[in-house]
Amino acid sequence: MNMVKKNDQIVIEIEDIGTNGEGIGKYKGYTLFVNNTIIGDKALVKVMKAGKSYGYARLVEIIRPSENRVIPRCPIADKCGGCQIMHMDYSKQLVYKEDKVRNCLERIGGFSNIPIETICGMDEPYYYRNKSQYPVGRNKEGNVIIGFYAGRTHSIIDTEHCYIGAEINTPIIKFMRSFIEDYNIEPYNEEQHTGLLRHILIRVGYTTGEVMVCLVINGKDIPHKKELIEGLISISGMKSICLNINTSKTNVILGDRIVALWGEPYITDYIGSIKYQISPLSFFQVNPIQTEKLYNIALEFADLHGNEIVWDLYCGIGTISLFLAQKAKQVYGVEIIPQAIEDAKTNAQLNGIENVEFYVGAAEEILPKKHAEENIRADVIVVDPPRKGCDKSLLDTILSIEPKRIVYVSCDPATLARDLKYLCESMYEIKRVKPVDQFGHSVHVETVCLLSRKAPV
Repeated sequence: MNMVKKNDQIVIEIEDIGTNGEGIGKYKGYTLFVNNTIIGDKALVKVMKAGKSYGYARLVEIIRPSENRVIPRCPIADKCGGCQIMHMDYSKQLVYKEDKVRNCLERIGGFSNIPIETICGMDEPYYYRNKSQYPVGRNKEGNVIIGFYAGRTHSIIDTEHCYIGAEINTPIIKFMRSFIEDYNIEPYNEEQHTGLLRHILIRVGYTTGEVMVCLVINGKDIPHKKELIEGLISISGMKSICLNINTSKTNVILGDRIVALWGEPYITDYIGSIKYQISPLSFFQVNPIQTEKLYNIALEFADLHGNEIVWDLYCGIGTISLFLAQKAKQVYGVEIIPQAIEDAKTNAQLNGIENVEFYVGAAEEILPKKHAEENIRADVIVVDPPRKGCDKSLLDTILSIEPKRIVYVSCDPATLARDLKYLCESMYEIKRVKPVDQFGHSVHVETVCLLSRKAPV
């Protein structure tokens, strides 16, 4: 019989950390998951949900803090869904993330003696994000709220200041709050699908200092554009003000249509010496300083000497492709989103890089076709898939092409482990694994892996 019931208040010792950053403790053998706790905490918790073998509890009070617990710099870190582990000393966050990668490769991938290298941490794990999306709404009292969603909900936590977003966000949000209130701009109501202003998207060029504000609206236009523009262009670095039209009843943040209100419909920024144009819809890594480190690791793992043919699959706007082109003979980028490929071609022109070609479509269709029809080989294949990892058909395609090396850039250790297990069952072996912390104070971790063809037996 389960000894733990909903609403029970009990004292537990936190012994482990889960994949979502929640503390894990046991009460008389019964496992409880508790947010905002870390290994070594002794805590009074309230049981919120009790299953047969495990349950979820809410932190009531820290009775004895872990030696690795710190006071979060942000006062709403325990409520906001953005920084799940800000209460953990940063050096211990890095240990947690490195262990997370190792555990996934062992448990899901079935690997042992993994050549995992020390995680590449951040020199300054604050104010690093070049992109922030603020939902807009009203609270129960009817007041305008602008902030971030609470963890795993669409309940908005109101805030004036984010400690991981660009510092320029603070005056922008302060102005937007007064603009909404002064001109009665109605915030969006997600449940009723009413109201106008859904989100405020801010993008910042960390090297260039250029700033973009894009307002996501449930409509075709926004009133008082003159006052909106006058207020925003008084903020340092403003280069682009635009609207994104999203009239769908959906929790997808951005619609497909952009309307320029002032300035350019994009900003520019650099990763290393490569310049990129970034529109509201562009996928661009949110931490430019760590991204340069990440791409340099990928370039090192690719081991290019100037005569290699490289395929970059899931190439997006060409970020990794252009990095690789600095040392490869020829790079081919493939991406299924047409607008991303247009951006990639623009970025290649912007940098005068001519040894790169981009194709729209599914890599598992384009790669075999080019290989068969034009005899285009692949010495190195780089993949940087979304969180769900690679489609099995793409992995089969890679195996049929037989590149000498595969560089896998992953944002999810679980799907990375699954895909590496498949690739290493026959012809490849793991040579190097390097985790990179792109998202300080969150549970997310990037990993770069090098696979090489096994030597013939």
